[in-house]
Amino acid sequence: MNTLLCVPRTDPAETVEIRVRGRVQGVGFRPTVWRIARKLGLDGDVLNDSEGVLIRLRGAVSAVSALIDELRTSPPPLAEITAIETRGYGGTIEPGFVIVDSVVGAARTEISPDAAMCDACAAEITDPFLSRFRYPFTNCTHCGPRLSIVRAVPYDRATTTMAPFPLCEACGTEYRDPADRRFHAEATACHVCGPKARLIRFDGRALSFEQYSMLDDVDAALGLIQKGEIVAIKALGGYQLACDATRPEAVAMLRERKRRDAKPFALMARDVDVIRRYATVSDEEAAALTSREAPIVLLAADGPEKLPEAIAPGLGTLGFMLPSTPLHLLLLRRMTRPVVMTSGNLSDEPQVIDDAEAAKKLSEIAAYALIHNRDIANRIDDSVVRRMGGKLRVLRRARGYAPASIALPYGFEQAPEILAYGAELKSTFCLVKDGHAVLSQHQGDLEDALTYDDYRNNLGLYRDLFDHRPVALAADLHPEYLSAKLARATAAAENLPLLEIQHHHAHAAACLAENGRTLHAAPVLAIVLDGLGYGSDGAIWGGEFLLADYRRFERLGTFKPVAMPGGAQAVREPWRNLYAQLMAEMGFAALKMNFEDLAVFAALSVKPLATVDAMIKASLNSPKASSCGRLFDAVAAVVELCFDRQAYEGEAAARLEAIVSARTLGEEGDHLAYPLPIPNLKGSGLPYIEPLGMWNAVLGDLILKTPASVISARFHKGLAKSIAAMTLKLARRDEDDAPPRFDTVALSGGCFQNKVVFEQVVGRLEALGFKVLTHSLVPANDGSIAFGQAAIAAAHLIDAGHARQKAS
Repeated sequence: MNTLLCVPRTDPAETVEIRVRGRVQGVGFRPTVWRIARKLGLDGDVLNDSEGVLIRLRGAVSAVSALIDELRTSPPPLAEITAIETRGYGGTIEPGFVIVDSVVGAARTEISPDAAMCDACAAEITDPFLSRFRYPFTNCTHCGPRLSIVRAVPYDRATTTMAPFPLCEACGTEYRDPADRRFHAEATACHVCGPKARLIRFDGRALSFEQYSMLDDVDAALGLIQKGEIVAIKALGGYQLACDATRPEAVAMLRERKRRDAKPFALMARDVDVIRRYATVSDEEAAALTSREAPIVLLAADGPEKLPEAIAPGLGTLGFMLPSTPLHLLLLRRMTRPVVMTSGNLSDEPQVIDDAEAAKKLSEIAAYALIHNRDIANRIDDSVVRRMGGKLRVLRRARGYAPASIALPYGFEQAPEILAYGAELKSTFCLVKDGHAVLSQHQGDLEDALTYDDYRNNLGLYRDLFDHRPVALAADLHPEYLSAKLARATAAAENLPLLEIQHHHAHAAACLAENGRTLHAAPVLAIVLDGLGYGSDGAIWGGEFLLADYRRFERLGTFKPVAMPGGAQAVREPWRNLYAQLMAEMGFAALKMNFEDLAVFAALSVKPLATVDAMIKASLNSPKASSCGRLFDAVAAVVELCFDRQAYEGEAAARLEAIVSARTLGEEGDHLAYPLPIPNLKGSGLPYIEPLGMWNAVLGDLILKTPASVISARFHKGLAKSIAAMTLKLARRDEDDAPPRFDTVALSGGCFQNKVVFEQVVGRLEALGFKVLTHSLVPANDGSIAFGQAAIAAAHLIDAGHARQKAS
């Protein structure tokens, strides 16, 4: 119950205008202001406009102050306030307090991410005595679609894909009632006036839901899934493909038709209790599953019941999510088993969002589809998180998180508007505006033509939605990245400066910015471990120790560069990296003499080694790379994991992590960890991690028939031990006449999404007394590159005197 504020009669009155910026449209902000103002006895109005929410008030000074305080401390659940600005107002204020229509103009407010169904709406659709019983598009101001349906701002029904659905009398009454949670909820709908779900056959043959269910089309779709069928589902941010996860034949059929050889499938279960039959779920992981973001959570697959191996081949984790929309909840309400809920596309293509495209492409995979007549304006994948080092960390940032802005650290308040184009794989882009970074949802791999087209379309959409007018662009240094080529073309077309930023420096800056490292803070040691990145010397980097801040970096250490015979082909075929590593350390004659009886040697012998040798010797399409990621590929190959090829990026490393012996990792002494020493260099050579000793030890263990799980654990532990040793060496703590170079270490790059590597490295560095910065809000992989590029570009532009212009 609200408590009325007693305002003394002597309290002076004032007339003010309050500007509220941030994520304040489409989240129930105006109704909240209305309720607070009425409670405090204030006169005035509130409206949405192009800059956020505008409040005009007349009343006691203490009451105005109380309203502002309550907005700061108790905003609506989905709101995020970035600024509240107050100034005097000279206009007329009528008695009472009202909500007025939005004012259309240039867009400067934030768009809210899509939010998982709230408890109140879930209760409504499962209560047979309520009007929205089993209505699959139920929502309110506290939940439901946002970015996926918006076409323009301000966020009103007319600017969303709900525009074709006029409110019925009952919904209109709710919409206009300030005491109702659907007051000005723009996507409000019901059975009478809203979108309709329908089960169809893709071949056009007639279908009635009564054939499969006594309830409705949604439940009929479940009936088909329970019978072993694959069903396409038009979901919030794109089509999905669903089948019974406990039926091996259905899972195998989905893999074959989708052309997805090994990449793990996402799973959906009706509740956490179902998930716990197949995986361990901590309290923190359960909270993530039930959060408004409702991501896929990677969980240890060690429950009492098992799912088919084809769900996540060779991995020790399962990616589970809970129903985040009413449609999903109704679909799974009677389902006591998990279902596969994977993106509706052919492998590596963007998720289908258009009905005609779905009929064309998905009909090859599913005979049936659960569709509806509300358009999907914007494609959004499911987000993915994983608990590592005692904290949940975002591995893919999409639905539920994007496009929520991230506040840039102290010192960046006056950064001008910047557009950063990101990387090539796991791509995102980033807008800097008003001291915040707006990082796009996961775009995918730009090497795919359809993904690249989608990336370009989303760039235009975000620039329109956020009225973004950059004064500069930022892109990767790599001359062949499609994102960088587009940035160069845009810079030329719009006459804008372009900052080309080294890949691993961008990784470092992303970690610094996420952790609130201020603009002028001292440099840290950034350890960036990934697959590939274009170095400032034109070489391929991927295992880097950088002394870095936002403006500059110095390369202090690296991994020993090794040839990648075949270039991109070596990324797909781990045996090439294994052979190059062994040849670089031992030579073929020594390899044959000492290890000819090993199975891996026999496997290598049937490969075109003479051709590969010639390529390496002639430096023909065999660039040398200081890549930590390729070292993982080679070690996986030597224990016969993904020896011939990887079905998806990172598969070899993921499988190698999955087989780690926990006992070896936790109980075996460091003296048995594989040695990766740092040679003592003469002169000014760059210190590097040398894998020769490791390969001798690995091959020796293979001769002794040491289990692959033990070899994997010893490699992971040895790598972490070597990284810690390199850090200690570079810090120069042992030099009495000089202070340490750094006391803080930042970890970034895709290799740090490996749980074992991450926890081993963090634990060792913290034990040595270093402060360790890590990712949790943005991915450690290339999904953070655009964010880092934006921070670096902002720092340079601020230094050059390019301050942002305040909105008038």
